[in-house]
Amino acid sequence: MDSSSEHSKSEKRPHPGSVAVNVADVDVAAQLADSNVTLDPETAAKLRRKIDWYLMPLMCHLFCTEGPILRHVRMTFADKTTLGQAAVLGLEQGAHLTQNQFNWLGSIFYFSYLLFEYPQNLALQRFPVGKWMAINIFVWAVALMAHAACKSFGALFAVRFILGLCEGAITPGFMIVTSMFYTREEQNKRVGYWFLMNGFAVIFPRFCRLWRASHSCRLYYLARPLLKLNNLQTHNFMPWQWLMIITGLITLVTSVLFWFFFPDSPTTARFLTIEERILAVERIKVNQAGIENKHWKRPQFISAIKDPKIWLLAAFAAFSNIINSLIVQRQLIVKLFGFTPIQTTLLGCVDGVVEILTIWAGVTIAGYKPIGRAYAGVIMFIPAILGSILVNTLPSSNKVGLLFSYWLTIFAITPFAISLGWLSSLTAGHTRRTTANAIMLVAYGLGNAVGPFMWKARYQPRNHVPWAIITACSVVSALLLLIIRYVYAAENKRRDISTEKDNYDDYYIQEVQADGTLMEKKVDRGFLDLTDVENKEFRYVL
Repeated sequence: MDSSSEHSKSEKRPHPGSVAVNVADVDVAAQLADSNVTLDPETAAKLRRKIDWYLMPLMCHLFCTEGPILRHVRMTFADKTTLGQAAVLGLEQGAHLTQNQFNWLGSIFYFSYLLFEYPQNLALQRFPVGKWMAINIFVWAVALMAHAACKSFGALFAVRFILGLCEGAITPGFMIVTSMFYTREEQNKRVGYWFLMNGFAVIFPRFCRLWRASHSCRLYYLARPLLKLNNLQTHNFMPWQWLMIITGLITLVTSVLFWFFFPDSPTTARFLTIEERILAVERIKVNQAGIENKHWKRPQFISAIKDPKIWLLAAFAAFSNIINSLIVQRQLIVKLFGFTPIQTTLLGCVDGVVEILTIWAGVTIAGYKPIGRAYAGVIMFIPAILGSILVNTLPSSNKVGLLFSYWLTIFAITPFAISLGWLSSLTAGHTRRTTANAIMLVAYGLGNAVGPFMWKARYQPRNHVPWAIITACSVVSALLLLIIRYVYAAENKRRDISTEKDNYDDYYIQEVQADGTLMEKKVDRGFLDLTDVENKEFRYVL
């Protein structure tokens, strides 16, 4: 709760020390929370399982099935994956693109993403989260299908710009919903679960391309149903256009699913009974961060903008996602090691397996309290740094060694996945949290936007310069994680020994009962929409 609203919208109660606050100033869960409710561990575990079975399939569906025929999917990566697969199916020839224009189609997505990330976070605060995400997924679907009508660079540039705009709602929306339904200890793994679906989306397209190349073998006859896309060509309609239509239709169905089934918050979730909603609110009270507040608060916004800790997290997001350019370069890198096209495609399936295993291992290690988020991220960077150094130093003749070294660098994807779940555990106050999300994701977009520009033809075949940059970025990212952990640990220690007190345990809201009588209801400090700075009982997860 910001101080300005506290003074202007609060009034002293007749009994000393208590303060009445405006309902609009507190968290939406304040009216639903019941101090008389007792939540035993067995009931809490049962409720968590119900939430898992409802939310996780929807989130994983969006991160994976937004294009199982694409090279690498989820809405966040569909920009370069749909584009990459479309290139294989003739996009460059069909739209008469130069190589430079094709590269710009990948980059404009992130420039649009950068421009609209904060407005999207504002909208996620102002409007129902699930509905706003559904609208963006719907627009995304229309833009995908519109690709099929594009015959020039300018037209493709416009639809790619729209895709970047829509993407700005997806990852922050997932982060907000995850923080609404799960405790801080649980958020880390849940974010990891929907993030690792990227690995599954890497594997399937490789098999499709492998089957496509197997016309002369028996597998071809088993694979024919999956090869129909490659034969979908008429005089005026090319395979890449069919790809855009099909993926657009899949996305359109996803938007309908999200509109009707994805919840906006635990207080209104239709898959929970009234009693379960109250218990869900009680379950996350331990976070000391509430659920959401629909009113934008300027002091919280300024607090986030001025907080150097948040900018350290942003710096980490930027540097760690320069490494993410490996996603686009996967097949080219392996091919340049000296493998044949069919070997490259088959080995690409291993990329997805490594990504799944490393993200799963990373979030599992991060959940072990003596290690925590920061140290888990550093642990993941160690093999990635070793791998990038080996890729740069091993002889070209040792292509197996180069391949395994490359696979080691995939470990570098994991720390950012950990940081997405970690950020929600480091911020409180809904405006402050959405602002922090936007800052970090803008930095994420910046890293992704500039990363591809280091891969130039003049550096091939060994790409020594890009690999040196990846090594440097990995080292810097690991050091930033250690600095971030030190800063937050020092703040926790300062609060532990501090004698500073506050009166946030004596706040009330007034509720009008059915018979017209006015009743006071005490508000737990966790639902006062306090920031992590204001709430002295808030402790940062390390």
